[in-house]
Amino acid sequence: MTHRGSRTLHVGSLTRVEGEGALHLEVQDNTVTRAQLQIYEPPRFFEAFLRGRAHTEPPDITARVCGICPVAYQMSACAAIEDACGVTVDPRVVALRRLLYCGEWIESQTLHIYLLHAPDFLGCDGAIELARTARGHVERGLRLKQAGNAILDLLGGRAIHPVNVRLGGFHRAPAPAELQTLHARLTHALEDARLTAAWVSGFEFPDTETDADLLALATPGTYAIEGGTPAALRLDGNLSTFPLHTFLDRVREEHLPHSTALYSTLDGRRHLTGSLARFAISGRWLTRPARDAAVAAGLGDPWEGAVCRNPFRSILVRAVEVVYAVTEALRLIETYEPPSRPYVEVPPVVGTGHGATEAPRGLLYHRYALDADGTVTDARLVPPTAQNQGAIEDDLRRTAQAALDAGEPDDAELAALCERAIRNHDPCISCSTHFLDLTVERTRSARTV
Repeated sequence: MTHRGSRTLHVGSLTRVEGEGALHLEVQDNTVTRAQLQIYEPPRFFEAFLRGRAHTEPPDITARVCGICPVAYQMSACAAIEDACGVTVDPRVVALRRLLYCGEWIESQTLHIYLLHAPDFLGCDGAIELARTARGHVERGLRLKQAGNAILDLLGGRAIHPVNVRLGGFHRAPAPAELQTLHARLTHALEDARLTAAWVSGFEFPDTETDADLLALATPGTYAIEGGTPAALRLDGNLSTFPLHTFLDRVREEHLPHSTALYSTLDGRRHLTGSLARFAISGRWLTRPARDAAVAAGLGDPWEGAVCRNPFRSILVRAVEVVYAVTEALRLIETYEPPSRPYVEVPPVVGTGHGATEAPRGLLYHRYALDADGTVTDARLVPPTAQNQGAIEDDLRRTAQAALDAGEPDDAELAALCERAIRNHDPCISCSTHFLDLTVERTRSARTV
């Protein structure tokens, strides 16, 4: 609806995102007065489901939160419960977990690059149309995704909702010969990953930057994936870390009327997790092939501290992370030593544990409280999409305002641009809508005897 510089724009169902959401934009006298990512997907009550369950069950239950990033949920759940029980896992099991996570990064980041995000830059309505005009590129993307799925299938037992993960490790560790079957496939995948980075570097990107704080895990000596310490990079370049057990003191959640996902802030400010944050905080630990891909793509030299704050260019960083994940998977396979046991026992103790890992979309935090027999008495999950919601809405406002300042886009053009601004962040809406506490009030009618 448009009235000479004022309009209300509402897109009821966003496309090419995982889950159900809408965008709502209000413009008064050519100024954006409200920009909302409205997440209306019904709450899924996972935190309520977890209460009263055995401490061994969250890795399997939380894997069902998401069909795209189930490994992230399994790894964060394992880390939190093992922390609560004071258990340290065999480093060779840790390496297997990292390899499994590389598989998820490859398949998830590739899915977003080729099937969800690239059509925005090439004037296509979706992946089907893109396949008609750029079949070879889409086939390359599907090969890459299959390579990631092959890792998940071998280590996890299946590509979606893996079943081989358990508390303390895996039900079964693969023999070296089994992992070697992945080596040739990943060697080919590395070339596909390089070509992907080169391909997306040719896209045109609007000139914009987010001013949100960047939040990612940091682990000295490596690009953090399966663990680390939370690190925040402010707009002024200040980098600080904080202990994981203080996460909920620093990242505060609140409920806003327009969203069934909680809205998060870091120390009271907007923050952003995901590829841009990881690249800025851990870029110096990228492998040489990934670093070279970043430099060639115009992202600057991550080994020298390059930072990218343009959300539209996140597709470049995702492509670099695919190169990294493939090279890291190859390294882990080449250095693999089977653990003496595929898992360690995790006897229950009374306590509270914290775990965080880097899902493809960003930092995923879990906290569990256990009683003496291992029953889960409380659970908190803070997914990346819920954390990113404030930054996404700010991007929406800024992107729409820039378009209005530049001219008079019609509603269809403005809606398409705003949808692109949301897809820049690869939101997984289904992951973010499981927050609600379930309260049951029971009343009893007076009985007459």
